[in-house]
Amino acid sequence: MANKDLRDWIKGVAAAGELKTIRGAEPKEEIGGFVDIYQRKMGNPALLFDDVPGFPAGRRVVANILTSVPRINVALGLPPQASEMELIQWWRNYMKHAPSYQPREVNGGPLLENVFEGKDINIQKIPTPIWHEHDGGPYIGTGCMVVMRDPDSGWLNYGCYRVQSHEPDVASVMMSPGKHGRIIMGKYHDRGQPCPVAVIAGMHPALLMLAGLEIPYGKNEMEAAGGILGEPIEVLNMPRTGLPVPANAEIAFEGFIHPDDKVQEGPLGEWTGYYASGSAPEPAIRIATMMHRDDPILVGAIPAVPPNDNTFYLGTYRCGAVWNQLEAAGIPEVRGVWAHEAGGSRFMLTVSIKQLYGGHAKQAGMVASHCHAGAYCNRWTIVVDEDIDPTNINDVIWAMCTRCDPRMQVDVIHGGWSSALDPMCYDTEKDRRNSRVVIDACVPFNRKKTFPTIARSSKELDARMRAKWTHELPKDF
Repeated sequence: MANKDLRDWIKGVAAAGELKTIRGAEPKEEIGGFVDIYQRKMGNPALLFDDVPGFPAGRRVVANILTSVPRINVALGLPPQASEMELIQWWRNYMKHAPSYQPREVNGGPLLENVFEGKDINIQKIPTPIWHEHDGGPYIGTGCMVVMRDPDSGWLNYGCYRVQSHEPDVASVMMSPGKHGRIIMGKYHDRGQPCPVAVIAGMHPALLMLAGLEIPYGKNEMEAAGGILGEPIEVLNMPRTGLPVPANAEIAFEGFIHPDDKVQEGPLGEWTGYYASGSAPEPAIRIATMMHRDDPILVGAIPAVPPNDNTFYLGTYRCGAVWNQLEAAGIPEVRGVWAHEAGGSRFMLTVSIKQLYGGHAKQAGMVASHCHAGAYCNRWTIVVDEDIDPTNINDVIWAMCTRCDPRMQVDVIHGGWSSALDPMCYDTEKDRRNSRVVIDACVPFNRKKTFPTIARSSKELDARMRAKWTHELPKDF
């Protein structure tokens, strides 16, 4: 039986009422305009663009793919109605056990339905939007995987980097210093050799999620994706580079990045909500082979003003990782972790605990804001009591307003790990650190017995009301 693919996921989200099809939107402005509007609120449906003007019927674009918990659940094989905390617990369990399957090499697959070489290559025949008004051009790779092989160890890396379309047989890839793909490319160039590369521009969202996570150097994302889907990923080797790509991918192309061969790239609106960098020369991919399925579907996962498709799905993974790392550091009674989507799933963390001792809340906040999963680009870390739902921003702000004494319960910490994409880092070129705030929004430990009683029905009364009056209560109660 063939692997689950993008089309299976589209059917699943459509069945869950999470898909909207839009016909006739053009790619230079309108597709990006639709996506921008729909991303502004989490829970809006995924968008499938069909009948794109100037392109053959059936060539489609899907975007706003992972901006709702139900659609992430479908991608991971969970029931669509599973809650945020159930999703986070799924990630926690996945990270603890780290299941994986070696990819299975096959000789054919839907990706081989259309194969082009030489002068027949034309990536511009794929409807590729200009996603934001001020972008430097169309980006075929936003929800993509970029494949490279380490020339020393043979390790295969599948990373998610932005890929711009320039000419029929030329694309560019932007990889920040320190990223795995940049390290591998440098090894080839240090030898004076071109770096083989493949780009996958349409695949099951579970593979996209793995490409965007911080998988350790030397680990294979395709093996980890098999662990998510519960079966080995079927791959075929690209003819010129030998790099393996999913046999049921929608679109893939391969080529070479030659030393000192660059094209002017960007800008692209980024996940922080700003154009963090302008246009600059970036490595050129000289395309040797292009292939796609009949009626291919381009996947877009668009960085933009948060919440956005590029970061929302990362939040639940990061929450699970922070939760595990808090427990590994010896922090007891963690009841929940949430990375708020308005912070791009990085800038703002909320941790819920059951206080056991004085200093417990501050300890949890300090660890969460500096553990590996929580430290990068962190700005605000808020610790709340177990009666506060960390996913409910109104509850969190209420706790901040009524339980936090700024004289004692707010700490500003300097010199944190950040990025040039952080508009408030100290210096984008020379000092990419930042300052951050840890807020203890818990009832002061020495006042737990005397703090005012909360004016809200108890859980027991809620349960009695639900049992008797379900038909009269709000749908989400």
